[in-house]
Amino acid sequence: MYADVIIDQDAKALDKVFVYSIADGLDVKVGMRVIVPFGARHLQGFVVGLKDDCDYDKSRIKQISSVVEDFSAIKPEMLELMKFMAKKNHLSLASILRLFIPTEMREGKVKELFKTFYSIAPEKEIFLPKSAKKQQEIVDLLSQMPRVEGSKLNEKFGYSSIKSLLDKGYIKKELEKFSRRPEIDMGETAKVTLNQMQKNAIEAIKGNATYLLHGVTGSGKTEVYMHLIDDVLKEGKSAIMLVPEISLTPQIFNHFKLRFGERVAILHSGLSAGERFDEWKRLFSGEAQIAIGARSAIFAPLENLGIIIIDEEHEQSYISEANPRFSTHDVADFRARYNNCPLVLGSATPSVESYEKAKRSEYNLIEMPTRANGKELPTIQIVDMIGQIRQGNSGIFSNELIAALANVVNDKKQAMLFINRRGYSSFMRCRECGYIAKCTDCDVSLVYHREDNRLKCHYCGKQFKVLDVCPKCGSENIKQGAVGTEKVVGELQKLFPDVKILRMDNDTTGTKNAHQKILNEFKNSLPSILVGTQMIAKGHDFENVVLVGIVDADQSLFHADYRSTERTFQLITQVSGRAGRGGSEGKVILQTYAPRHYVYKFVANYDYKGFFRKEENIRQTAEFPPFSRIIRVLFSNRDEKTALDELKVRYNKIVKLKEAYGSEIIYLDAMKSPIKKIQDKYRYQIMLRVKLEKADQIENEVFELVKNNTKNNVFIEINPQSLS
Repeated sequence: MYADVIIDQDAKALDKVFVYSIADGLDVKVGMRVIVPFGARHLQGFVVGLKDDCDYDKSRIKQISSVVEDFSAIKPEMLELMKFMAKKNHLSLASILRLFIPTEMREGKVKELFKTFYSIAPEKEIFLPKSAKKQQEIVDLLSQMPRVEGSKLNEKFGYSSIKSLLDKGYIKKELEKFSRRPEIDMGETAKVTLNQMQKNAIEAIKGNATYLLHGVTGSGKTEVYMHLIDDVLKEGKSAIMLVPEISLTPQIFNHFKLRFGERVAILHSGLSAGERFDEWKRLFSGEAQIAIGARSAIFAPLENLGIIIIDEEHEQSYISEANPRFSTHDVADFRARYNNCPLVLGSATPSVESYEKAKRSEYNLIEMPTRANGKELPTIQIVDMIGQIRQGNSGIFSNELIAALANVVNDKKQAMLFINRRGYSSFMRCRECGYIAKCTDCDVSLVYHREDNRLKCHYCGKQFKVLDVCPKCGSENIKQGAVGTEKVVGELQKLFPDVKILRMDNDTTGTKNAHQKILNEFKNSLPSILVGTQMIAKGHDFENVVLVGIVDADQSLFHADYRSTERTFQLITQVSGRAGRGGSEGKVILQTYAPRHYVYKFVANYDYKGFFRKEENIRQTAEFPPFSRIIRVLFSNRDEKTALDELKVRYNKIVKLKEAYGSEIIYLDAMKSPIKKIQDKYRYQIMLRVKLEKADQIENEVFELVKNNTKNNVFIEINPQSLS
């Protein structure tokens, strides 16, 4: 017998199938991980096929050395998914296979945990000398208890006494598999009676199609998801439920755990290595049938899927922008088709691409236009911050927001303040010469963090001393730039010194379970104010939140990105939906320096359809996605000349492609990336915008021109989420 093996290495030369023979007596199955000789080394590989014979010189074929584990870690569906992703995303086979199993498992750093328990051996009489006092104490203890955990017994009496009793046969040892489970505050959940709108949605989602569930914030989409999954479980099938942020996972997991108990497993990067492995194993074995998590949970090792749900489907976090690059929607679509099951995309603000597909009947559109509790959506008051300055208020809070916050405090309610920037201020600038402090390894401004009194790079993590004088002109006239979450908290503490004020951003959620601790503290504090970035903008449900303040709505608006207006509409709508979800009416105060921008007119009325029509018209006229495809070829190298030379070689070839395809390629240019350097690597890019009719063909040809003889990092991105 012979095995087709993919070597678990990144080298492009190894991105193919290698053939190995299987020794008699070695049980090798498709999907197993194996150790194979490769040159002078022994490497790990994945078995992707078995055959009785091969066409190579058999005398030169090496044998598989051993198997890593006695089961197939990669299931048949995932091998088919590997082929799909390799073709669709131009990825190496090994990089795809790595997505399917926990990193620590692949690296041999984690395995199943077994705990030792001791108990009295019932079949043997015990005779101990008077001098064996510790042994007698152990026997007395075990006589009173059915069994005791080994670590506790060892800590109290020492292992030598335990071993003496074992050797004499007086006690017995048992190993029991122990599951490391994520800590979740179970809390309580109210019994929900479905309204007619929710019942209609559940009834409409049948069969192997893709459904776009467009429901306003608070319309009860989560309850629809749970009923759909309940129906699937009754049929003996499994389910995947995706959320965009780790911060949402504990809350969603809590709801599902209360409803479905041990049938739920959670998968996300915030788990410990042991927890992630054990949850993966529970799904792999079928012990758990529901996988909940962020993007990586789409690879959950479940069989017989009955439904896949992507909540907040518009979120850009569903696109992997680091290698291996892939779209969660594409993977979900493949798995849904493979399992002949429905794919549900849910959002209050669907992506323009998804809504366009629903408009063309490629997706089935289901609408939930009102809140489940019958309450109106919170009113949105737009405050012109330039007008505030003219009135003499140059602070970061408008008079209207300060007054509204005071009302919240007096009523012992809660408020959430959203600002899409962490840190104290976004940059430090010399007011004399205009110098801005930048990272030495990344072409971005450093962010001031007052708690640490340091300048930090949000791309590579490097830290620098705060500027006292300008290194360029020597001036001491240094000004801090636009505000971040840390400064907002500081200003709030001055206004409301006796109120609990919490902050939620990447700086405060770096430790294990930090998201959950902050959210629990906020939930249990009245009055209180939660300040945060995008991670507070969606999914959270707090009945006492009556006010949402958007400190600077323009932050996501004026970016050199065709999606900036769409993202602003989505972000504001999502964060606005956190207010008024309980019994009290909600209010939103939106601060802007561009109150006449058309996006705010649609936002104020929650008019998604009006916004979509406007955005659709703009993109169709300008020939931007979804009416074209953007192909970005990114060159990255520590040596700037190498990156630039590589770009020139590839660009000259792609220019010939432009000559061949003519007007099918709408736009082609080569340039520095907007952020020229990240993590000490210089970045250059080739940008193409192509018509849809020949997009697949052009994309494949660009890839062929780029992939060969490349000595530095080159990445191809399709409709990239960020053009920076």
